[in-house]
Amino acid sequence: MDESFLLMLSNLLHLHNSLDPSTSLLSSASSTPSSSSVTSSSPSSSLLTTSSAAPLLFFTLASLLSFLACSKPNNKNRKSGTSPRPAPPANGAYTVAVFQSLSNDWTSAPLRDAQWRALYGLSYPVFTKIVEKLNPHIAASNLSLPSDFAVSMVLFRLAHGYSAKSLASRYNLEPYLISKITNMVTRLLATKLYPEYVKIPASKRRLNEVTLAFEELTSLPNMCGAIDGTPIKLRSFPTNESNLYRCEYGYPALQLQVVSDHKKMFWDVCVKAPGAVDDATHFRDSLLYNRLVSDDIVWDKVINVRGHHVRPYVVGDWCYPLMAFLMTPFSPNGSGSPAQNLFDGMLMKGRSVVVDAIGLLKSRWRILQDLDVGLSHAPQTIVACCVLHNVCQQMREPEPDVWREPDETAAPARVLESEKSFHYFGDSLRQALADDLHHRLSSR
Repeated sequence: MDESFLLMLSNLLHLHNSLDPSTSLLSSASSTPSSSSVTSSSPSSSLLTTSSAAPLLFFTLASLLSFLACSKPNNKNRKSGTSPRPAPPANGAYTVAVFQSLSNDWTSAPLRDAQWRALYGLSYPVFTKIVEKLNPHIAASNLSLPSDFAVSMVLFRLAHGYSAKSLASRYNLEPYLISKITNMVTRLLATKLYPEYVKIPASKRRLNEVTLAFEELTSLPNMCGAIDGTPIKLRSFPTNESNLYRCEYGYPALQLQVVSDHKKMFWDVCVKAPGAVDDATHFRDSLLYNRLVSDDIVWDKVINVRGHHVRPYVVGDWCYPLMAFLMTPFSPNGSGSPAQNLFDGMLMKGRSVVVDAIGLLKSRWRILQDLDVGLSHAPQTIVACCVLHNVCQQMREPEPDVWREPDETAAPARVLESEKSFHYFGDSLRQALADDLHHRLSSR
């Protein structure tokens, strides 16, 4: 359902209640009918029995809005740069009183969840869960606004990509206060909730779940994740360093690196490089890389493949260096042997999970399509959106249309001198996995 329609429907509901408080169009539908009057339990009967013209006005306008919303064209194949942004809310439309009224008036859970997703990017139960976790920290900040209202305002901004200035008059707040609240909530999401929702699959149970799911998808054993990077377009960046921030697609950006599991949930997030930095360099500068090369991550699952001890590994494209813990394709153009080409196809099938996860991230939190926050707060805003993405995936929120970016054209990553032993071992493991895969599938 279109978000603008839902907002107008909500406003009409409040208009009706103010014009004719004696009748309740929503609550009457859920009331228990008495034995003497069964018909009084439906909204239509309230409409017929009341003496006020307000209910008739409400249903007439709601029907018209519903017709217009249903007849509006829907673009299912969303491309990069074509995601529509809804019109900003009217001045004063989202005051504390209106928000609290929206929270309390709905008796239909599906209708309320639809409105919450349209406004805030997630359903009401997920919203309340986030507020519950953030409330102690927000309360400690002595913010003069209710915690749920502050969180809703930030989620609205993240979901639709508005600037603080655009929302200031609509919330009857100063732009600096919008920015301050946004910075506080995104910082809490990126620090307090990150350890709970972004976790490396280290436990035996979760590691088995992830590797078995990837094996079912790709027929490759012990795959535990897929890695990729994506540029996050910036509005604010140092003009004297524009070349450093200009990504391969031509716009200023920060690089986001994520590792995803089979459920399209991120188990590692890194934002440490400007847009001009390539994926391999960003990876080598990440905490994940340093933990992997130092054996700081203990994965208690080792399998034997043709005499090779294969520990859990992630997969990426040729923009990443081949390592014992990071498998990449043999060739970007299918010029390998039959076994190698089969391996490449299955590896890229596993990698597609992280591509879809990034697409969902940018589709749910449209601020990441054109990030309009200060550069110093950009990394925490990006990480906060990744945390929210994982919350939505964990709570099984409906997945929106996936945001698609152009295919990468970067050259294969070169191997550093310090990585040669990891690369040599990784090359042996990759060939063993390819030969084993080809043998298993060809003998079926």
